[in-house]
Amino acid sequence: MRQLLPDLIDPVDPVVVYGDLPEARGRPAVRLNMIASVDGATTVGGLSGGLGGAADKRVFSVLRSLADAVLVAAGTARAEAYGPAALLIAVVSRSCALDWQAPFFTAATVRPIVVTVADAPVDNRARAAEVADVVIAGEASVDMRRAVDALGERDARAVLAEGGPSLNGQLAAAGLLDELCLSVSPALVGGDSKRILSGPALEAAPRCELRSVCEEDGYLFLRYRSSR
Repeated sequence: MRQLLPDLIDPVDPVVVYGDLPEARGRPAVRLNMIASVDGATTVGGLSGGLGGAADKRVFSVLRSLADAVLVAAGTARAEAYGPAALLIAVVSRSCALDWQAPFFTAATVRPIVVTVADAPVDNRARAAEVADVVIAGEASVDMRRAVDALGERDARAVLAEGGPSLNGQLAAAGLLDELCLSVSPALVGGDSKRILSGPALEAAPRCELRSVCEEDGYLFLRYRSSR
């Protein structure tokens, strides 16, 4: 991998590039990691894996190694077949309906968190509590600030959000995205795949500062920091 901005460094260690962690006042800092094709698609055949390559996987591993906790939507965890991890992972599910027999729960090294709402079925919440810590974040819809704060209460200072687009849109709307790490895949996909943010238009278009650009095998790795 070579860094193109802010300075040309060839080769560069991704640990050095992404070791520049964002900071936030009064809560954990949230860094979002996503991949998209040149034409903006976030999936191929419903999965992000079709867009990735060796360099993207390496960046993914580095970002996880630098995070204290991961925040992910239930749909993404399900579609991407998340397995057990030696890292705190919080899964957001308004319905609190997940596969409680999946290795993600039964073989977890670190007990996962399920973030849900008070309106979720009582039976679902009870079943979740058998294999995960349950956080109630809101009545009918998930309060993302409460979800992030819950990770802070577990000593997480650096949170890595891994999507999907709806979760990303909610984090952005709540003003909780401190950095975006975007891998641009050298592919054209077409179709109706979502963008990296999905949901209502943001009230204001937050500006971002470009912190670094790296390249490997035709992939671009962009890192934008919130300018708040």
